[in-house]
Amino acid sequence: MDNIIKLDPIDLSKIANSGQCFRWKPLGDGRFLIPARDRFAVFSQRAENEVDILYSSIDDKAFWEDYLDRDFDYEKIRKSIDENDGFLTAAAHAGKGLRILRQDPFEALISFIISQRKNIPAISSCVEKLCRSAGEFLGSFEGEEVYSFPKPSAINEDVLSGCSLGYRLPYVLSAAKVFSKNPGFLDKLSEMDDEELLSALQSFYGVGIKVASCTALFGFHRMNVFPVDVWMKRALNEHYPTGFDLKKYAPNNGLIQQYIFEYYKTLT
Repeated sequence: MDNIIKLDPIDLSKIANSGQCFRWKPLGDGRFLIPARDRFAVFSQRAENEVDILYSSIDDKAFWEDYLDRDFDYEKIRKSIDENDGFLTAAAHAGKGLRILRQDPFEALISFIISQRKNIPAISSCVEKLCRSAGEFLGSFEGEEVYSFPKPSAINEDVLSGCSLGYRLPYVLSAAKVFSKNPGFLDKLSEMDDEELLSALQSFYGVGIKVASCTALFGFHRMNVFPVDVWMKRALNEHYPTGFDLKKYAPNNGLIQQYIFEYYKTLT
């Protein structure tokens, strides 16, 4: 297949370090091993707007283009930013190349439940243990074995006991049981509007607004959801003490949030 994906623009390193995905593995030389759903690929940065698919376990370029959010106009959003807002203008410029992946919603929910009060390396370690314990073997690349994210029915207490989850274990177990007992529940969630979805996600045991917001944005691609964590609270208090106008950039506040979040971390 034609192995080049052209997007305007894309930066694999920025995506990998953005906190939205926890299973990208750097292989050196700008390459990343990326599992997604029932397959995996190895990407390499070819140019500012080009990614080379060095390997794909399933020959399906369209899948990876969709996964990388091919049809969303990121440049248009950056150009819409008020030039009088110096902080946000700088944040968007620094975030050029960052994209919101189209990830599996169940994987996103479980991953962000696990993420509570953990740093990214610890989250990645827990998620990888879960995949190796209950996921399906997808293949290997340069000695790296790759497993799928487990199906809800494959997740049980015995599996979770070896994943270093601590107090999060019953939260993950409860969510898995809901999806396992209700196969059509994911479709129901997908049909909800943003407010309904956030409310439904918070009905899960151990899920608050932050985990729900991250799941909605990164798992359901609800691009107007604006997650607020400790970093965002600091950024908003410092640069928007009278409040950030969410109406101004609707329905794309999720991307705006990512620009603010990523840029502010580099300043502190």
